[in-house]
This record gives sequence, structure tokens and C-alpha cells, in this order.
Amino acid sequence: MADPSSLSTTQAFYDAIAVDYAELFRTELDVKPVDRALLTAFAELARTADLGPVADLGSGPGHVTALLHSLGVDVFGVDLSSEMVAVARRLHPGLRFDQGSMTALDLADGSLGGVVSWYSLIHTPPELLPAVFAEFHRLLVPGGHLLTAFQVGDRPMHVEQPFGHPVSLDFHRLSPDQVEDLLRATGFIVNVRTVREPVSTEKTRQACLLAQKPAIS
Repeated sequence: MADPSSLSTTQAFYDAIAVDYAELFRTELDVKPVDRALLTAFAELARTADLGPVADLGSGPGHVTALLHSLGVDVFGVDLSSEMVAVARRLHPGLRFDQGSMTALDLADGSLGGVVSWYSLIHTPPELLPAVFAEFHRLLVPGGHLLTAFQVGDRPMHVEQPFGHPVSLDFHRLSPDQVEDLLRATGFIVNVRTVREPVSTEKTRQACLLAQKPAIS
């Protein structure tokens, strides 16, 4: 599904910066009330539907997983980076974090009540997004919810030597129209779409889409 070289580059990048990244983003959501509101709305939907566990795919150091847990969601995190998983387990010892790729999870069809992809699409080449969304659709039970957030733009950003580590990686910015069209083509209903201006250290606008796999009537 995904380019193995892309996955290995992404894994090496986040393995190298995991500790520094966790410290930098430790209080990220404190200054982003709109993001907290969107995550809170998703949590309410997931709790009310009660269709199964929620997977936070690309969970990083676990701050979003922990927030969802605090809101009463049965949630676990998955991240490609083993070092990120180790950091998340250390910071949030009561929560479950697994190493794995969101492009090919060893989970049964319809085994999740919700999927969160909070800025975890940004290292996926745009041409591979249909396959990623198809995997999300496969994992969700009918009626399950998907929340995805990403940077808005039409050009990738290349990051060199973050925190002084000898690694680099491309960050793909996406069009909200493109993402919405791909979700609909995969079979999702898009219920909410937001685009907000940058805050704090952000350089570009940020988008979030809340979608749902149709329930069986």
C-alpha cells in the first residue's frame, strides 16, 4: 500500500526526534481551543455511538490519545516510530500504545468504532491517500467516525536536522477540497469541515474533517 522507503524514512525521522518532539508538543493543545473543541466533539460522538474502541493512528507521544481517554473514550494509540511508542508509554503508563503502520493494521474489518488521524497524513504521498482512506473505511464499523487534521497548502515542506538531529523529511500540505473528495469517493459521509488560521508556531492554515462510515439501515 505505502512505499516502504517512505515508511522507513518517516520511522527513522521520528525515532531520532521522539524525546525532543514530545517536550515541544507537551502543551500544544493548551493554546488551541478550536482543536480541543473538535476533539471533544469527536469524543462525544464516539462515546454516544459506543460502537467499539477508537484508534489514534500516528499517535506520537500520546497527547491526543490521553485527551480522548480523559473524555471517556476507549482509545489506544498506534505509531510507526518505536521510540515514539516508548515515549508515549512512559508519559501515559495507563494507556495502550502499539507500534504499527496506519496503512496496514493487523485489525479485523469493522473492528473500530472510531479512527483519529491527527496530522498523521502529512507524510503520506498524496497519490497514496486513497489507499489510506480505504484502510480507515475497512477498519471502521458501519456508523463509525473518522477525525482527520492536516496542514493546508499545495507544496510540501522539507525539514532538515530538527533539534540538531541528522535526519530530514517531507511534510505534505493538502487541499481540504481534495481530502473531502477522496473521503467521499471512499464511501465516507463528510459531516464537518473546518479551516482555521495559524496559531502559536504554525506557518499555514489548518484543516480538520469529521467524517462517518454510513450506518447499515
